[in-house]
Parts: sequence; C-alpha cells; structure tokens
Amino acid sequence: MIRYSLRCEREHSFESWFQSSSAFETQVRRKLVICPACGSAKVEKAIMAPQIVSKKGRETPAPAATMEVATPVAAPESTPLMLAQERELRAKLKELRDHIVKHADNVGERFPNEARKMHYGDIEHRPIYGEASPDEARALIEEGVEVSPLPVLPEDRN
Repeated sequence: MIRYSLRCEREHSFESWFQSSSAFETQVRRKLVICPACGSAKVEKAIMAPQIVSKKGRETPAPAATMEVATPVAAPESTPLMLAQERELRAKLKELRDHIVKHADNVGERFPNEARKMHYGDIEHRPIYGEASPDEARALIEEGVEVSPLPVLPEDRN
C-alpha cells in the first residue's frame, strides 16, 4: 500500500492510500479520487517526504531540499468515507452476487468441467458457479464458453 499526499485544484491538501501507483493513476483517470473538502475530482500528488524508520523504530521524515508544508484542511463532519455512488454500486454488485448464489448451483472446483460439458451439449444447461484458476478461465473463454467472475467486494476479504 502507498500513501500519497494529494492536492485538488482549489489547493486543498489531503492524504489517501492506494494499492499501487498504477491503481492511483487509474482511479484519478476514472475520477474516483475526490477532494473531501470540496468534491473536486481534479486531484494530483503533492510533494511529500518519504518516511524513514530509524534504529529505534520511530518513523521520521527524510530531509528534503525543498519541501512544501501541506496545510491540513478539515473536512466537513458530514463527508462520508465512501461516495454515495460507490455505495450504490457495491450494493448492486452484492445484490447480483447474492442472486447468482441463490439461483445457481455451486459446483466448486468442478466448474471448468461442468461449464465445458454444458457448452458442448453433454449435459443440460443450468446456472452454475464455482472456482476456476485464471488459466482455466482463460482457456474456457478461448474455447467460446461464456464465463464471468462473481464480483468480490472489499468486505468479503475482511
């Protein structure tokens, strides 16, 4: 995980965590990174000093020749941690996944074989879900078998 100091077009400073630098770039391009103070999606990285762990185990900022001091801007107390649109999308993905789980057979690790059998007409078509490695899923798609991953939400990993 990477923590970035960020600044919006109105010079509000804030911090956010990202899985990687490419994840940050992708989220900025998709306008998913938004200033908590004003809601602007025009966000860029601010200059920041890296954290260095000393022998005593305390983190200290590395000395920098020029370092901007970010003035913290208090976000309004009513600012949600997650945008309403993101909550709505997660709710819809959860609803979709719950519907599939309720109305389809879980074939577990047999998923690639069962999907192939249905595709080639060896067994009757029915809704199924299960497990497949990325290579198995890729092979199914290359054969023309229609497969889609079940959505995995962040709370599923906790």
